[in-house]
Amino acid sequence: MAVRPMVNRDSQFFWDGTQAGELRIQVCNACGTKRFPPGPACRSCEAYDQGYEVASGEGTVFSYVVHRHPPVPGKELPIVIALVDLDEGVRMIGEVTGLPEADDLQIGDRLRVDFDRVDDELTLPIWRKA
Repeated sequence: MAVRPMVNRDSQFFWDGTQAGELRIQVCNACGTKRFPPGPACRSCEAYDQGYEVASGEGTVFSYVVHRHPPVPGKELPIVIALVDLDEGVRMIGEVTGLPEADDLQIGDRLRVDFDRVDDELTLPIWRKA
């Protein structure tokens, strides 16, 4: 069984988006500031009026790690985890899949989002080389 993310009223829109095959980024309706991870108030203007936009789903590897140990429930090792600078200007963390070898990723590589439907209630964003 996979480790499940915490879903609350601030992040529900994001998880509804992954179910629909969309990568959603929180946007302040008052000042337009984008943010990830989502939260209740804007970090720039402190407004509580938050919306979202659908991202292009493309970005660049800022940094990454190859997790080789300890085991992770529901996952096969090694796991490649990257910090992805989205083209929209926010940074997101996620698993990179589809690599021939775990070490076949470099800082600066272009990635594109894909979605892993774990079950009827959980779809995770994953990343693949663009």
